[in-house]
Amino acid sequence: MKRDVDRLGPLGRYSFVSNRISKSVIGAYSTSFGLAARLLGPRHRDHVRNIYALVRVADELVDGVATEAGLAPEQQRRMLDQLESETESGMRLGYSSNPIIHAFARTAREAGIGVELTRPFFASMRTDLQTTPPGPPTTPPGQQTTPSGQQTTSSGQPTAAPEAQLRFDRREHAEYVYGSAEVVGLMCLRIFVRNEECTRSEERLLEHGARSLGAAFQNVNFLRDLGDDTQRLGRSYLSENGTVDARTQAEWITAIRAQIEAADRTIPLLPSDARVAVLCALRLFSALADRLSVVPAEELPRRRITVAGPRKAALVLRAVCEVRMGQLR
Repeated sequence: MKRDVDRLGPLGRYSFVSNRISKSVIGAYSTSFGLAARLLGPRHRDHVRNIYALVRVADELVDGVATEAGLAPEQQRRMLDQLESETESGMRLGYSSNPIIHAFARTAREAGIGVELTRPFFASMRTDLQTTPPGPPTTPPGQQTTPSGQQTTSSGQPTAAPEAQLRFDRREHAEYVYGSAEVVGLMCLRIFVRNEECTRSEERLLEHGARSLGAAFQNVNFLRDLGDDTQRLGRSYLSENGTVDARTQAEWITAIRAQIEAADRTIPLLPSDARVAVLCALRLFSALADRLSVVPAEELPRRRITVAGPRKAALVLRAVCEVRMGQLR
């Protein structure tokens, strides 16, 4: 490997190192997406990791890391603006002194990803800065904090969640999810189909599937992270009244399943070296939706639902078999 790197020119070596840095980001933050990326064909892997890394950097900026570092809200907004500006500059020039941006920019130029996708993403990130994460919670007198961070009364009963500062109605939710998740699906799609010949009809179907899967991922995570979003970050993505009751929970589970079904129908249209990874991710989030559907609504803010390792392995095996045996619909 080092011998191959030594043969690269200065730009090639810098790009190689930038890709490695992006790979380390996805490895540190997401075992699920890291696994899915490894299941992609070699020509796609670095590109998807490069997208994830830039998205993660922006997401962490608005989700409390900058606040914990002591940055004021206006400083955070300026940093997000700077990140967007540097990203667009890197996409124009094919180079950035920031390795994460450089890796993304090289991917964007190869796959035809433009500002029509990056600007909605940064717009959604900017929406999150309309409320300021309050930082680590303090425990009032007479209350205690569980190991998971849930505050309880002295008798062990959960306390009421603080009122969310930022609430989304259905239109605002749709706009936010388009920018924060659906465009990421479209970015990945452009990677998968670069150099592929698709009819306009197939492109429209694939774009609908990519957007649907991105929305499903985001909505699942909104349910999984309900406690953190409302209590730590002061955001209510799933309801205007700041809470999720059983009816609202059921409505979102129904919407998620419809989004997963729409995405599932388009997987056979993907290039063969992308199908296993996408199907694996789809199956994982479908399993998460199934688990979330049976958790009582009042429990959702208190624990984050996951899929156990052995179950993940079984889902991966099933996806591989479905693709290799031609069992996709």
